[in-house]
Amino acid sequence: MTDTTTANDVFHSLVGALDELEVDWSRAVSVATDGAPSMIGRKAGVVVKLREKVNAANPEQVFLNFHCILHQEALCCKSLKMDHVMRVVIDTVNFIRARGLNHRQFSAFLLENDIHHGLPYHTDVRWLSRGAVLKHFYKLRTEIAEFMQGKGKPVVQLDDPEWTRDLAFLVDITEHLNVLNVTMQGRNKLVTEYYDSVRAFQGKLVLWQTQLSKRNAAHFPCLKSQPVNHQSMDKYANLLSGLRHEFDNRFTVFTELEKDFSLFRSPFTVDASVVPEAMQMELIELQCCAPLKDTYASVAIEVFYQSLPPQYPMLTAFA
Repeated sequence: MTDTTTANDVFHSLVGALDELEVDWSRAVSVATDGAPSMIGRKAGVVVKLREKVNAANPEQVFLNFHCILHQEALCCKSLKMDHVMRVVIDTVNFIRARGLNHRQFSAFLLENDIHHGLPYHTDVRWLSRGAVLKHFYKLRTEIAEFMQGKGKPVVQLDDPEWTRDLAFLVDITEHLNVLNVTMQGRNKLVTEYYDSVRAFQGKLVLWQTQLSKRNAAHFPCLKSQPVNHQSMDKYANLLSGLRHEFDNRFTVFTELEKDFSLFRSPFTVDASVVPEAMQMELIELQCCAPLKDTYASVAIEVFYQSLPPQYPMLTAFA
């Protein structure tokens, strides 16, 4: 890359790198990006330029654009509206970092959380990376309060039951989000696997929202350890409702492809009448082929599609 990251810069660098690998542009089907204007600009963004290049190589190819799932998940955290907790935690950690390095407990705390000078503590996308800091801050809140009091910088919020409950809730929900984040990392994952993880989390959000509205914090251990009232539990249930709607809105494009995902994942059980007509005959033939059904059950799904014989060109191209 050059010193600038305009749409042209990114496009030419990307195309150059892929051309060196002798990528067949006629077979490109999608790209995942962040939400930067240079990437998704409607007239001259990288996605537009890539779609034009793919269509020039294969006019019939449908080229899809996905917003990076991990990036989407991080942005969803903004809907929690917990800045009043994060600011106190980060300001306090910064103070301890500057003055508490010789304190045994806090030295370990800082080292475990890899806190360095110049780290941008609070940006939209980095929210999830604060999970470990939040968890340790909550665990050491009594010692932190004493330390800060001794330095003449009392953290008055730690004496506020409502703020402490908010901290406990944030620790728990961030832990849940981090678990989701981990399941979506790693190499050689299929987009259907990412979507399954997101759908599972959306289902959990529905459950948690219902449980919290009934004063049940079974899956929020830190919150459960705090004295709670009806008003605070309703507040957390509403926050989960907002987070759920944020997930629903940000992952709309994946929901729209759910039928395609079902066909890709379960070609032997999907109803042939709901798939595109051009593939219906092939799909019925496939579903009646016992040897291929055995192959499907014994190998990875990508290997199965790679091994399909020539009489299934539509399904092969679809996969």
